[in-house]
Amino acid sequence: MTKRPEQPSTLSRRGPRPLLLHLSLAWMRSSSSIAASPNWSNAWPNWNEPNPQAPDGQALAELFAAVAAQDRALISGIAAYRASPYSRDIPDPPTIWEESETRLLDYGGSGAKILFVPSLINRAYILDLMPDASMLRWLAANGTHPYLLDWGWPGEAERHFTLTDYVAGRLERAIAAIEGPVILAGYCMGGLLALAAACRLPGKISALALLATPWDFHAETQEQAQTLARSLLMLEPMLQACGTLPIDALQTLFTMIDPFGVGEKYRSFAALDHSTPRARRFVAMEDWLADGVPLAAPVARETLGGWYGENSPAKLNWRVAGLPVLPASLTIPCFAAAPARDKLVPPASARPLAKSLQNCTYIEPAAGHIGMIAGTNALDALWKPFGDWLHRL
Repeated sequence: MTKRPEQPSTLSRRGPRPLLLHLSLAWMRSSSSIAASPNWSNAWPNWNEPNPQAPDGQALAELFAAVAAQDRALISGIAAYRASPYSRDIPDPPTIWEESETRLLDYGGSGAKILFVPSLINRAYILDLMPDASMLRWLAANGTHPYLLDWGWPGEAERHFTLTDYVAGRLERAIAAIEGPVILAGYCMGGLLALAAACRLPGKISALALLATPWDFHAETQEQAQTLARSLLMLEPMLQACGTLPIDALQTLFTMIDPFGVGEKYRSFAALDHSTPRARRFVAMEDWLADGVPLAAPVARETLGGWYGENSPAKLNWRVAGLPVLPASLTIPCFAAAPARDKLVPPASARPLAKSLQNCTYIEPAAGHIGMIAGTNALDALWKPFGDWLHRL
């Protein structure tokens, strides 16, 4: 994969990003744990010298020890991750079509042709993360012919793109570059883009797969979604100045969904044997998370304001090139996977989309948003069920 000028070199990792935000959240959590303790007022000011005869003071000392241990584990986990010698070194397959920085990668194989459409805000290689964690290479070796659309980095032209430009432009031209009927498979945000393309190209798309794809943005988390939409007012000066929503701003918005999730996973990583395959895969996935892509300003306004604020997809008000995206109009076979432990796209958000499709196979694997694609259990959670569905077609 071509190295970008702003991409960090080996051993100069920037994750978890934004680092200061995650450290501040950990400090706030520690402080709130102490402040909420009923023993605080009883023990102060001599909490650091607990009296064995004073159970309140002893309890507070134990609380401080527990909080300090959690903080040490977090710092230890982050330090171990940043010092890891792992570096992704897996060659890209051939490029068969490109436009600006967007590329169509051909993974070879035989059988049904499947075009994978990733999100616009993360690098496409999560589907081809490592030799032993590559959904695409596994599919190519098991009777199918996968392709991957790598959106690339938004340049001067892409900074003015809308969702219509991406779907009715780049995506449809990539589909046209593949001879014969195509199965579309979209991951996360890419699932919505694939769905829109499938509605627009009924003669070209033979089947559709939606992997952790949101639809009802107000299911279970309406207040959270509308909070993200309200952030547009604060972000507008940045959008106008940059022409994009920068990576760290995007990561900050994601952190609002699960404020303490990063701290928890790095504490767990601190306890791992860092020489194990599981630890290497953790580092690989965290490197991918930190290697984000800015979002074109018009798309940021459409998604935050329209998808999250107005819930336009579920209300059938989302339009691409003037046409509404209507999943019920599709008669082709569909497959939908909504990971049960997904906090970014909870099953309650994805499930209504599967129900609105006429011919849909639906699963809820016991995995998270990224783990379903590239985790240690991804083979059983998604790859095999998806492969079985493809072969039944």
